[in-house]
Amino acid sequence: MFDFDDYRAFLRAHYAFKKANGRSFSLRVFSRLAGLTSSNYLKLVMDGDRNLSSAAAQRFAVACGLESTRASYFVELVSLQQAKTQAERERAYERLRGYRRFRQAHPLDEVYAAYHAHWFVPAVRELAARRDFLADPRWIASKLMPSITTRQAAKALRVLRDLGLLVEDAQGVLRQAHPLVTTPDKPLGHHVVRFHRVMMERAAEAIDIVPREQREIASLTLCLSNAQLAALKAELVRVRGDLLRRYTAEPDAKRVVQVNFQMFPLSVEEE
Repeated sequence: MFDFDDYRAFLRAHYAFKKANGRSFSLRVFSRLAGLTSSNYLKLVMDGDRNLSSAAAQRFAVACGLESTRASYFVELVSLQQAKTQAERERAYERLRGYRRFRQAHPLDEVYAAYHAHWFVPAVRELAARRDFLADPRWIASKLMPSITTRQAAKALRVLRDLGLLVEDAQGVLRQAHPLVTTPDKPLGHHVVRFHRVMMERAAEAIDIVPREQREIASLTLCLSNAQLAALKAELVRVRGDLLRRYTAEPDAKRVVQVNFQMFPLSVEEE
C-alpha cells in the first residue's frame, strides 16, 4: 500500500490482482464488500469519473482488505488527491508524511519538496550558471530580485548541494550538476502547486518593480472548442519544452528570469 502515491492506481492494481487470482472476484463482489448499491462504482472511480467521500474511502479500504495504518493511509491519500484548496492539500500531505513507511517508500518526494520549498532555491540554482558565480551568501543575496537574506541564500546553497544539483568542478568551484531540471508529473505534487502560486505572485509584483522593456506580461481571452482547448494545452507544453532546450545558459549569461505559463477556463464545461 505504501508504495502507491495514487489511490486510483492502487485500486486498479488491487482489482487486477484479485481478478488474476480469483475467478469469482468481480466489480459486483467488490461493491458488495464496500456496501455499495452500484456495481459499476469501482470502475468509475478507477477511471477517474467519480471521486470518493471520506466515508466511501473508508468502505473502499475495508473492501480491499486494508487494516490499521494501511487503511488510514489509503484514506489520507484520497484526501490529498481530492483536496480542493492548497491549505487542504498541505494538511493532508503533512498527515501522509507522518507515516514512516511513506517516507521510506517515497524519498524523492522529499527531494522535490525541498527544491520547491522557496522560490529562491531554483533561482540560486540558475544563478550558478553564471561564469562569475560565487558560492557566497552575501553575493547571492545581493543578486536576486526581490532580495533575500544571507541566511536564506545559505539555506538555498545547502539544499542544492544536498540534492546534488550544485557540485564542485575540478577547480573546486560550485556549478550546476545538470543544465536542466524538470519535475515529473506526480499525484503528490502539492509542493509544486505551492511553488507555482508563489511564482505567480512574483509575476504580479514584477508589473510594479521591473521596467516594461525587461518583462513580457500579456494575456489572451479566447473562446475555444474542447478540441482546441486540448490542442492549445499541448502546444504550450511543447513550447515550454522548446524553450528549456533553446535557452540554456550561454557563457555570457547574467540574468535569472522566470517564465510562467497560465491557461485556465473562465466558463463552465458543457456537454
